[in-house]
Amino acid sequence: MKIAIGADHAGFVLKEHLRRRLEAEGHQVLDEGTHGPESCDYPDFAATVARDVTAGRAERGVLVCGTGLGMSIAANKVSGIRAALGTVPEEVRLSRAHNDANILTLGARFIGEPDADALVDVFLSTAFEGGRHALRVAKIAALEAKQS
Repeated sequence: MKIAIGADHAGFVLKEHLRRRLEAEGHQVLDEGTHGPESCDYPDFAATVARDVTAGRAERGVLVCGTGLGMSIAANKVSGIRAALGTVPEEVRLSRAHNDANILTLGARFIGEPDADALVDVFLSTAFEGGRHALRVAKIAALEAKQS
């Protein structure tokens, strides 16, 4: 799978771990930075990964910051993005199955590598169920279109 990944300084170390792991599993990873621990602004990386997903350069995205919240807020400003903060596997599964989330955001200050690995695994392996959920996702798209 093609996965765009990005982080700010607070998420850099966890992003690097996830990037290496995903590449080792055979995924094509588009690393959009940051590429070091120096202070930087999370909206820049959220926007780049979100545009990778909406343009089809990546099938899904993973974003990491200190809480995961800033990345989620910023990424969701890009039309067509449904970024979801992941904290537990069932929450992530439902974000994919019911909301067709296309970006997972993680909070590096709150989860370690094993939990992040588990959340990313669920995010990448869960399909969108469609059906009644597709109608709801279509309503989200209509809200976006109305605001444009």
